[in-house]
Formats: sequence, C-alpha cells, structure tokens
Amino acid sequence: MSAISALLARLGLQTSSAFSGAASLEFLAAAGPALSSESPSNGQQLVQLKQASVGDYEALRTGASQCFHELRKVPAPKRGDMVRRLAELLREHKEDLGLCITLEVGKIRSEGLGEVQEMIDICDFAVGLSRQLHGLTIASERTSHRMMEQWHPLGPVGVVTAFNFPMAVWAWNAALATICGNPTIWKPSEHAPLCALAVHALCRQVMREFAMPGLFSLAIGGAEVGKAMAADAAVPLISFTGSVRTGKQVAAVVGGRLGKTILELGGNNAIIVEKSADLDLAVRAITFGAVGTAGQRCTSTRRVFVERGIQEELERRLIKAYGSVRIGDPSEASTLMGPLIHAQAVESFKSAIAQALEQGGSLIAGGKVLEGNFVQPTILRAPRQADFPIAWEETFAPILYLFSVDSLDEAIDANNAVSQGLSSAIFTDSVRSAETFLSAWGSDCGIANVNLGTSGAEIGGAFGGEKDTGGGRESGSDAWKAYMRRQTSTVNFGRDLPLAQGVSFETE
Repeated sequence: MSAISALLARLGLQTSSAFSGAASLEFLAAAGPALSSESPSNGQQLVQLKQASVGDYEALRTGASQCFHELRKVPAPKRGDMVRRLAELLREHKEDLGLCITLEVGKIRSEGLGEVQEMIDICDFAVGLSRQLHGLTIASERTSHRMMEQWHPLGPVGVVTAFNFPMAVWAWNAALATICGNPTIWKPSEHAPLCALAVHALCRQVMREFAMPGLFSLAIGGAEVGKAMAADAAVPLISFTGSVRTGKQVAAVVGGRLGKTILELGGNNAIIVEKSADLDLAVRAITFGAVGTAGQRCTSTRRVFVERGIQEELERRLIKAYGSVRIGDPSEASTLMGPLIHAQAVESFKSAIAQALEQGGSLIAGGKVLEGNFVQPTILRAPRQADFPIAWEETFAPILYLFSVDSLDEAIDANNAVSQGLSSAIFTDSVRSAETFLSAWGSDCGIANVNLGTSGAEIGGAFGGEKDTGGGRESGSDAWKAYMRRQTSTVNFGRDLPLAQGVSFETE
C-alpha cells in the first residue's frame, strides 16, 4: 500500500483500482471530467478523481434541502452535539489532516497542523454558541404587548473555498452553519481535492452517527459548478473566498436573485513601523507575515511603511532574518517556507519583481526562482507608493515592498489608499499613535493590530475586510447572524387591539 493510500485509509477513504492510487468516490456524485491533484513540492500525484457535474451538484443540493427540513427542527444544543462530534474526529486525525495540507498545498508542517487546530477551535466555539443564539426582548409602546426578535435557520449554505486554507475556511462556515440549523454544500479549490476528501470522510461519519444525510455535501467541480451554486435560489447564502474579480461576479449573480453573500476577497496588507517601535518584535512579525505560507495568505504582509530615519536599520534586520529562512520540503521540521502552489504562481512572482524593478524599486533580498515551484522570499525598497503601481496589486507570493514615510498621517493615508481593506498593523510604543491608528480616521481595514502582524487571526474575532475585500465576516463574534434569518415578533396578551403610532381604525 502506498503512503497516500495508507493515509486515505486511516481517514476512512478506500482506494479504488479505477484510478491510479486515487480515492474511491462511491459516496460522491462524480460524472464530470477527471481531476488530478499533484504536490507543489515534488509533482507527486496525490489523488485522481472524477469531478462533479452540474447535475451532480443539483442532486447534492436536493439532499441538502431535504436535510434542512429536518435539521431546523432539531434544538440548537443538539445541533451543537453534531459539531462536537466533528471536533472529536478532527482531534483524532489532526496529524493526518495536517499532512494532507502539507502534501497538497505546500504549507510547512506547523502551519498545516495549525490550520487543523483552527478547525477544532471553531468547532469548540460553535458548540458553546449553540446555547447562545440570543434574540432580544424589545419594549413595546402598546399596553399588554410583548415584542421580541428571534433568529431562525436560513437554509442550505454554499461554501466556496480557496487553496491557501483548504480546510479551515470551510470549517468556519460549516461549524456555524450547522449550529444555526443549515446544511452546507462545499465546493473546494480544484488545487486541493485531497484536503476536501479527507475532511469529508470525517463528515460522513458524523452524518451516519446522527442519521442526518445531506448535512455536509461535497461538490469537487469546476467553474460551472460554482456558477450553478451562485445562481441557485434554493441556496440562500453563498460564502465565497477567492479573487476580487470572481467575487464581484458571484456578488452580482447572487444579488440578482436577492440572495446573501459572505465575500472574503483580496488583501494588500500593510504594516506601519514608527521610530518608537520595538524592532525585534516588528521584524519577527513582518517576516512571518510576508514569508509564512510562501506569501499566499490573504492576510500576508505586502507593504511596510517605515518612519524615515530607521529604514536602514529595519532593512538590515529584515535582510538578516530573511537569510535565516530555510526553504525546502515543507514536511521537514526545520523548513520555514515551502513552495508556491503551481507554475503559474511562479510566473506571477517573476512578473511582479520585473515590474517593480521597472517602476523604480531596488531589490535588497531574494528575488530568485529556485527549483520547481520554490522561490526566494523577496524584499524591494520602493519609491513613493503613488509612483509604484505594482504595490497597488495583490501578488500571491513572498514579495515585500518597503516605503519610507515622514509621519503617521502619511503612513495611514498610504495604508488606506489601495482598493483592498483586509488586515493592517502598526508597531509603536506611542499610545497616541496606536489609538489614532485604531480610530475612525485610522486604518480602514477589517483587521487592525497594534504590535503584532497582519497574519494569524484568532477564531474568537470576526474575520473579514472592507472595500474590495468584500465586507464579509466569518468565524467569531456575531458572525453567526449571517447564517440565520431575523424575525421580529409581537404578542398581544390583552383584550384590546391598540395600533402602533396611535393610529385609530374603528369599525362597527
């Protein structure tokens, strides 16, 4: 038995002779074209399968709709038990799930395991939340009336995820959707079918144990499946993670049928470094933010605005830190940066550096393509941002642009100038600067941090951003409300029928 087959078997997936070392799809609808997943680290084929067709998706959605009619009758704490069981299975299989992430998308082992832990954390959060789906009691102006606000299940939720977080983003949605009373239909990235299969194997076990078929559906398919899901009026909410361009198309289609969206789109994240900053802290945060996941997080640090006078020192420290980053096999414990996801990403890396140099940037670290999909993490000293168009784009690669600024106001204006608005940070020992950065006239991003980087959010806070980032919020805080419908109810327990606003309407 191959190592991949053994891994799949431990997760409850049987291999089939119909495909070369591939996962059997007896539990999946699969009438579409073939799909092969290969490791970005070494090109090894990991799984080969048949993709779902539009007809297959429609069958899955029918099953999810049938499940919804039963699930919405189940008390929320009992729905929490389903999520608790999923968390137990995730804990049991954490090592194997983390290995799937490392093999298929190239994250280093600690990041792969961290993503699985994030799934566990959001499940734990959701279990507690299942007893806290609170409404409001509202004072009525009418005598002997009680007015209240309730939250009810919405319906099947479509979840479209990207390769860079091939499991966790699904879990953000699925854990909350389940305790809110909604089944989920998952369309994963075509670059991460193994990760989706691994998670879904555990979901199948949960569905069997709770006799709740259709609670979790998996549609591994191409763009036509995503389009069918977006246009499907039987799916009231679409959670989409991906590019700004595609996100706008999804928003137009779903909005056209008056559906709801949660959009997690591009990020072009910046860190401000003031003279008072703890540079040791700043360098560690910038390095992880720019280099972690090979710069392929939506929260990756792309731009640094450093106060003039300390730029040379910051550059010196960053160059030293970058020199210590071990690039290579992400499964090895000493590796800090794995590969880019595919050859096209490598070409984007090369193109961005070439444009940066043409626009007046100076290469001060990295910049080279190594073997296969591996590249060097790169730092460029940049001219004014206004004269540096490449910095206004999000390149999904470990490229960092350094800008000098003369004031906090200049830095905040530059942070906010780009069209994306996901994550931001400032390093400072000034309370005044920190509070200004966090104020209504400070950072315009959905995430704003002081003395920590742009990357690595906890599940307790709502995750998402503004402007071209899409405005969506997932994970913690009150993000659960997006998965439910609000109902205002008034009960008259008196014998009169007073009308609101003192309206009189008397009949004989």
